[in-house]
Amino acid sequence: MSVVTANDLKTKGVSSIEAGLLEDEEVIISVRGRNTYVVMDLHKYSKFREYELEIALLEARTDIEAGRYCESSVNDHMRQISDGL
Repeated sequence: MSVVTANDLKTKGVSSIEAGLLEDEEVIISVRGRNTYVVMDLHKYSKFREYELEIALLEARTDIEAGRYCESSVNDHMRQISDGL
């Protein structure tokens, strides 16, 4: 995976990220020697978000099938949250 330092990003701008994305699908931005951020193209990010939502849906369906849910009104639910604080 390509790594761009924060200093390179300051001096070379977005072109340093574009160059990294030509080599890899993600570019890591390193700040003071620590890998801190990941940059990817928007299409890949959109697919990534889609996968996250699909996983959340599968987990919710699994919970429902296993009976790990409860039915309550909004007021009851808010009361349960408040009581838990």
